[in-house]
Amino acid sequence: MSPASTNNRPFPRLGVLAIDPYVPGKSGAPGAGKIYKLSSNETPLGASPLAIDAFSKLASKLELYPDGSVARLRGAIGKRFGLDPDRIVCGNGSDDLLHLLSLAYVGPGDEGIFTTHGFLVYKIAILTAGGTPVVAPEKNLTADVDAILACVTPRTKIVYLANPNNPTGTYMPFEEVKRLHASLPKNVILVLDAAYAEYVRRNDYAEGIELAATNENVVMTRTFSKIFGLANLRLGWMYAPPHICDAINRVRGPFNVNGAALEAGIAAVEDIAHVEAAIDHNEKWLPWLMNELAALGLEVTPSVANFVLVHFSKASGVSAADADSFLTARGIIVRAVGAYGLPECLRITVGTEEANRIVVEGLRAYVQEARRG
Repeated sequence: MSPASTNNRPFPRLGVLAIDPYVPGKSGAPGAGKIYKLSSNETPLGASPLAIDAFSKLASKLELYPDGSVARLRGAIGKRFGLDPDRIVCGNGSDDLLHLLSLAYVGPGDEGIFTTHGFLVYKIAILTAGGTPVVAPEKNLTADVDAILACVTPRTKIVYLANPNNPTGTYMPFEEVKRLHASLPKNVILVLDAAYAEYVRRNDYAEGIELAATNENVVMTRTFSKIFGLANLRLGWMYAPPHICDAINRVRGPFNVNGAALEAGIAAVEDIAHVEAAIDHNEKWLPWLMNELAALGLEVTPSVANFVLVHFSKASGVSAADADSFLTARGIIVRAVGAYGLPECLRITVGTEEANRIVVEGLRAYVQEARRG
């Protein structure tokens, strides 16, 4: 649209229309019977019964504003993880906090870095703030320290690192994270997005609490949407230096955590047994799913999270789009990840035992049919 035509109606500032809207995965399959939703990395165990009870008890108080400081929730998180509650900021999902960090620290002419297959929200957050997104190449679908550092310029203000990464399921060992941080300028914020941290069972992994606790330019973000099962309530938190918390508290909405999320979050973070059950379930079914899919002749990227990235190849007679359609027709919903630059891949969440077996059988039927020609 020409500049002259913008006088006829309101027009967003430069750069807004360059943002590709975030498109979530499918949540339904019209015409199918039972639905197996394995597209959004939701926990198959559901929310903690304690969280559900806490949510229910709020029903008689819907006319009341929630506590804008979320003091009790920050206290519960601090107690659970051994952190100073004053260095915790909560938000409407960790996405909210990822956006707020860019809004507070990135402006026109500034740059923000993320990796090739990093979470789509990073690019949106940087563009929303008026900044310039810079994409660092990955190595074997894994974030690479040297590639990230090669992208740093005097205009760099923030680096987003998903660890583990969605949708690849890969991770950067903590020694490499520390090497990355040590080489960044002191005025550049390193955001460690640890949404899937609870699922990782690797001795060389750390979620980033240590770095955030001991440095002035490191932020760790976490979510209640995955292992805690509160995706529908939208709740996340970050741990950061006091000066960064102060900045974010100045720009966030005054009630950016609703009362239901607040109460359910407190109960969820205190129900350690429910989280441990989710970890045990994932430890059993993640390797099973990877092995079964590999046995079908499909390439699977080794994952440390609660999902797997499955590769297809038209050259060998199978395609991600055809497999997706085949599964959807049978009520099996998985995630196409073309928007992440992976058009011949599907991401599949670790589900219930029934769902895991159903998706493997579905893909077995698809592969056999496709390769028969």
